[in-house]
Amino acid sequence: MLVDAIRIAHGHTMEAMTTEPSNQTSLSLTMGDPLGIGPEVLIKALADPERRERGRFVIYGMGGAMALAAERAGIEPFWSRVPRSSEAATSDEANRANVLLLDYDPVDRGESWSLDMPSVGRATKSGGLSSFMFVEDAIADAAKGLLERGPFIDGIVTAPISKLAWNMAGKGKYPGHTELFSTRLNAKRSRMMFHAPQLRVALATAHIPLMDVRNVLTIGRVFDTIDLAHETLIEQGLASPRIAVCGLNPHAGEGGTMGDEEERLVTPAIDLAQQAGINATGPFPADTIFNAAVQGKYDLVVAMYHDQGLIPVKLLAFEHAVNYTAGLPIVRTSPDHGTAYDIAGANKAHAGSMGAAIDLALTLAQSRAKARHSA
Repeated sequence: MLVDAIRIAHGHTMEAMTTEPSNQTSLSLTMGDPLGIGPEVLIKALADPERRERGRFVIYGMGGAMALAAERAGIEPFWSRVPRSSEAATSDEANRANVLLLDYDPVDRGESWSLDMPSVGRATKSGGLSSFMFVEDAIADAAKGLLERGPFIDGIVTAPISKLAWNMAGKGKYPGHTELFSTRLNAKRSRMMFHAPQLRVALATAHIPLMDVRNVLTIGRVFDTIDLAHETLIEQGLASPRIAVCGLNPHAGEGGTMGDEEERLVTPAIDLAQQAGINATGPFPADTIFNAAVQGKYDLVVAMYHDQGLIPVKLLAFEHAVNYTAGLPIVRTSPDHGTAYDIAGANKAHAGSMGAAIDLALTLAQSRAKARHSA
């Protein structure tokens, strides 16, 4: 089956698969860990022809993993394929493809390592190495476009990676996508945001131990999070976003009886935001403010740490929430779930979050393009 799937993936010709995209909004999509559900959710999300009509898509991934996922899902391959390392990857013909797979097959690259497909469903060094390469190359290609030395990429959508696999591959310096993007694109104040139909959340801190949060929080960090959230909501078409800010401690410190971070850090940051013309209020107790936001009283909640913000988002919209990195020079989104090794290769993954991530990236990229053209 694997041999047949790879043969099918490598057999697609540019002539057979090329179509004209309806517009030039261009997204790069990284496969994530090919031993997780990344290939499956990518294929299922892009199988929607109406979604494909909204732009052009370049997938950084592996043809064998794509073909296997398509076969298991009963989806006819709809993409063109060229080896990442070949000159054909930058040809005019490739640039006309509506969905183009830049294939990282180790044979094509002349490399000795290989992806152990029987290892689907667990973290491995090869899975970490390949998923890291996909992202690194997508960021590098986007940076070339920003410097006008290459094709312009409007945004990047990243499928899930395994932090353990990155560690196994020697890439543990980066806790996740957000930190890698921020470093490579020199973004000094990027933040994780989450968008769901019922709730939007921005995180003042993200991938750090809970015990370190109080030592990392500063007035500037909280203010920057509010400010970046405000800018993002403006991009999404909200004229005057209403932002609620959580406290760090239970009951938002209860007037200082349960901690003083609210008075020392959070309140001054809110004051600065208000002076800048931002409609931000708080600090509010986290156990009640999310309910108010879901009821429509606020457009976004700023949370102080990872789980404070992510628990309500994933409880309400696990299959439709999107992770967005605010503060980058390009749009970057991803689904809000992980590699789901437990169901990898079983055709059980729901692609709603990946589809929503692609849709949000297209919307934000088109909004930015419109702003550039009108400037």
